[in-house]
Amino acid sequence: MDDLDRAARALLRLPPSCGPVRLVAVDGHAGSGKSTLAARLSAALGDAPVLHLDDLATHEELFAWTGRLREQVLEPLARGATAAYRPYDWRLRRFGEPRALPPAPVVLVEGVGAGRRTVRPFLARLLWMERGAEESWQRGRHRDGPEQAAFWEGWTVAETRHFSEDPSRPFADTLVRECQEGYEWLPGPRVTAGTDQIITHRDGFLSAN
Repeated sequence: MDDLDRAARALLRLPPSCGPVRLVAVDGHAGSGKSTLAARLSAALGDAPVLHLDDLATHEELFAWTGRLREQVLEPLARGATAAYRPYDWRLRRFGEPRALPPAPVVLVEGVGAGRRTVRPFLARLLWMERGAEESWQRGRHRDGPEQAAFWEGWTVAETRHFSEDPSRPFADTLVRECQEGYEWLPGPRVTAGTDQIITHRDGFLSAN
């Protein structure tokens, strides 16, 4: 059993946080590896649904997506219903056809700002990708190529402003550091500051009491 399997088992033992769903946020700087971690956790959880916040943001509303998240995703899941959101097409600059998001035992929400204050009350766990801003942005620029250079210039300003006004890392339960093989799972600021934690960290792994 590897570290992702251990993390998946621990998450499944958490109490539901949004109706019948254990909503788990994967937050961090753009380019930090959130999408990859979410995809690997999803596989370890038996193909758990993943909501990418890029599907709710737009060119004009990089972080003003909380209304869409609440109405299209959080409220239906809290009722135990299947959510339906309309993913944004970044090339055509318009929203597409509705996409279903079922109330699975664990649903992952991945993206910059996934752990913002309006979302945290619905979360069973907040994971933060522990990679610095400059390194993450360099990775993102390399991934997207020179044609996205202008977008990245605007993005870094917007992301810096967002985290200065509504930080996620101080409220993270777990800091996830990418290693050559697998991940290192470290206690987050919320865990080290609190005493009534359901998730503990033993021998470098995420585990459930």
